Parts: sequence; structure tokens; C-alpha cells
Amino acid sequence: MTAGSIFFSKFVVTKQVFYKTKYSYALVNLKPLFPGHVLVVPLRTECLSLSDLTPEENKDYFATLQVVHQFISDEFHADSVNVAIQDGPEAGQTVPHLHTHIIPRHKVNNIGDKVYDKLDAWTFEEQLAKWNERRSDYASADTSIIKRELIVPDVQREPRSMDEMSAEAHALSQKLNLFLEQNPKLKEYY
Repeated sequence: MTAGSIFFSKFVVTKQVFYKTKYSYALVNLKPLFPGHVLVVPLRTECLSLSDLTPEENKDYFATLQVVHQFISDEFHADSVNVAIQDGPEAGQTVPHLHTHIIPRHKVNNIGDKVYDKLDAWTFEEQLAKWNERRSDYASADTSIIKRELIVPDVQREPRSMDEMSAEAHALSQKLNLFLEQNPKLKEYY
């Protein structure tokens, strides 16, 4: 680890970072729910909760969210975007470091807020029943039902390799720089 290492709690994530400001950064997700699912995180690892941000960090953090939100929306042609903070373990926060999920969403294959219910309520028996129902639906060629049920719970999502995340972060960084050049009005945020 070098002095320039960036941490997400105790994890070194330097190669996953595609955008960095004075107090915040954005990184690609280890287990994204959908393509373009990224995180915005304060650089200071002692920020466990939103209330731990200093006023200066708060301003920078929300400015970073604005920039990354607009970039991800554009880059992934999102119809809508989930912006979610799980502030504390009871709220579903699994890493003890403040972070905000930015998840591009689309009209096609959209399941709305059910994405969170599906992650929380996953059971093997239910999934087996749904699998059998989907197989039956597929056989009857009603693919619209199948597309709505394709979310995979966290325990079944495989972590991506560091090479894969690093390559994605590098590509997003280049695209973000171009996006910022093409959208000079965003300079007020950074």
C-alpha cells in the first residue's frame, strides 16, 4: 500500500476509483446490481454515517454525487436512477464507511423498489418456485415476465476480478473526463 492508496473502510480500492475530488471519490462496484451501479464515498474512512461529514466534506460529497449521477445517467442511458444511502447497519449498510449507491434504471426490465425487497427476502424455495414459473413462462414465449424477474440476490452475485474493475474504472474515468468537457455547467459542482 502506498501513501496514495484509497480505502473503502479497510479495503484498498485505488484501482476501482474513476473520479476523485478533495474529499470524495467514485468507484465501480464489486457486485453491481445492474451495469453502471457505482458508489460515491468520502475519502476520510472515519465517516461511517452521513452525520460524520464536516460541512466542507458535505458540500464536496453532494457535489460529487451530482456529477457522478449525471454522468452515469448519460453514460448508461438511464430512464431513472436510484440514489441510495444505507446509513447504519439497521438500514442495510454492510461496509462501515459512508457510501451512496448510484444505480441506473431503465423502463425495460424495471422492477422498481422491488429490487431491495428481492435482495432482503431471498430464499431458495421461493427462487426454485419462481424458476419453475419462469421456465413455464419462457416455454409459452411470454418473455416480458421473465425479464422482470432477473434480479440476482447479493449472495448469488459473484465478485468481479480486480482486473475487470480496474479496466471499468479506467474506461469510466476517460468517459467522465469527456463528459465534463462536454458539460461545462457541471464545473460549478467541482
